Amino acid sequence: MKVHYDRDADILLLILRDEAPVDAIEEPGGVIVSYGDDGEPVSVEFLNASSRKLIQSGEVTITFKTEMAAQAAHP
Repeated sequence: MKVHYDRDADILLLILRDEAPVDAIEEPGGVIVSYGDDGEPVSVEFLNASSRKLIQSGEVTITFKTEMAAQAAHP
């Protein structure tokens, strides 16, 4: 997954897969989900990210706990 923040547009973009989107749906509240050929999401955009407190001081911190998820899936 890739994360990009466009400060000028105030958009936080999560790129889930390196695939061109073929369709997009704007959800209420300024969230746009883009889908690939297979109908699965390829990206999620959050509009007005700083006013929604998704971005603070121009920094983004992401923590993935993949080990815990793997342990939960295979107890």
